[in-house]
Amino acid sequence: MKNRIRELREAQGLSQEALGAKIGVHWQTVLRAESGKTALGTTKLRYYAQALGVEPDELLQKDEGRMVTVKGFVQAGAWAETWEWNEDDQYTVPVPDEPALRHYTLHAAETRGPSMNRRYPEGTVLVFTDIIETQNDLHLGKRYIIERERADGLREATVKTLWRDEAGKIWLLPESDDPLFQEPIPIDGNEDDTVRIVGRVRFAVSRE
Repeated sequence: MKNRIRELREAQGLSQEALGAKIGVHWQTVLRAESGKTALGTTKLRYYAQALGVEPDELLQKDEGRMVTVKGFVQAGAWAETWEWNEDDQYTVPVPDEPALRHYTLHAAETRGPSMNRRYPEGTVLVFTDIIETQNDLHLGKRYIIERERADGLREATVKTLWRDEAGKIWLLPESDDPLFQEPIPIDGNEDDTVRIVGRVRFAVSRE
């Protein structure tokens, strides 16, 4: 993804060596970041932004990226009144500015636990569109953020793959190497809970 690191660095009269020294990296690392050869995750983007005295979203080319606020977490088995964080705990991540998604709001949540660790390592940020806003049909093989609610009102949010068995029944399938999280979930829920599909995953972002 293109960025404005070089533009902002030169505007401040900083060399690559000087900027690298402020961040604690070699000048060649700065060179790779400026050229787009190194992916800038949330943490790296924040380091460069702080060193240049700007907000992280100012480092992105306006036609190249969007910043999305990570407002909560997805973790199978974590039942609570809400899976969203307090505003102080929220943060932003950069994603490509995909033309097909420009008219939609992007949401994001951080993965926790092993319920999808074969696909998404813990700490991965999943950026998704709201299933109601996009009004898209569900697609087999795609990954969705789902919310389960128990009879007592507690909820959990997690990510699952839409899957159909040989009998034609639709399931939400985990991709985990943990036996505790390998049981498919019926898309219509069961006697103990109800299932709501929140959104479709569009991007997965590393925080590194």
